[in-house]
Amino acid sequence: MTMQSLTSFSTEDIQATQSAMKIGLLATVNPQGLPHITMLSSLMACSPHKICFGQFTEGESKLNILTHPKACFLIMSLDRNLWRGRADYTHSSKSGPEFDFYNNIPMFRYNAYFGVHTVYYFDLVSHSGKYPLAMNRIIFAAIKTMLARTLGRKLEQKIVLNDWTRAFLNKLDNLKFLAYTTQDGYPVIIPTIQAQCLDAQHIILSTSAYREEIEAIPPGVDLCVFGLALSMEDVLLRGKYLGIQRKSGFNTALVELDWVYNPMPPVPGQIYPPQEIQPVKQF
Repeated sequence: MTMQSLTSFSTEDIQATQSAMKIGLLATVNPQGLPHITMLSSLMACSPHKICFGQFTEGESKLNILTHPKACFLIMSLDRNLWRGRADYTHSSKSGPEFDFYNNIPMFRYNAYFGVHTVYYFDLVSHSGKYPLAMNRIIFAAIKTMLARTLGRKLEQKIVLNDWTRAFLNKLDNLKFLAYTTQDGYPVIIPTIQAQCLDAQHIILSTSAYREEIEAIPPGVDLCVFGLALSMEDVLLRGKYLGIQRKSGFNTALVELDWVYNPMPPVPGQIYPPQEIQPVKQF
């Protein structure tokens, strides 16, 4: 599918993306040049030429955009329509119409523990326009991935993924997305819901859904894979892209993982490589 390249949001786009019931993803680039994906339910178009999100928890994406303002966004509505695009971070604010809008949403208005304390703004570069998630292709791609995973030769050398993460990523109804950074400095988010674990170190996915975008990924590039359940459980993985390989008669893309991050509260943090527990010295 060839997507549009639009430079402004329509009134319909703005109204649709401002729904509280949606999935919003922001891809950023960290100071080491590595891609990062964050789930931001507050992400929305706030004018024809701007997007924003409201911050109520701390996280790496808020730090990443301060040093690398080029970002990519994906918004998916409950009826499986997508908006994808690029944007440049410009500034943040602790007041204004968007600040008031967020804090009047029932989730924050009636929450006794936290509210939105900062709004981050981006200038829109371009976006795809609304288009449907390619569910038919994704279903067939997921079946092909499952066959390739089951019948394919295992490659693992390290146990990067624990049992919970492997089971989570192998659930066909959980959502998966990947991101990598292009030569012009912008990250790209690609829906890869068909992705599954080949073993405890590798992610495998059939290329039969979003084929052109997957084939455009340069082998050897650093990329991340974000897994998300509608129960709001999620996990972020990162590693090297090994390119497209033929497995069990299917063209599949392979990622060799070397990093796992838990974005979920109450204690987000790195899972792999395991970090040494440090004693508390200040209280």
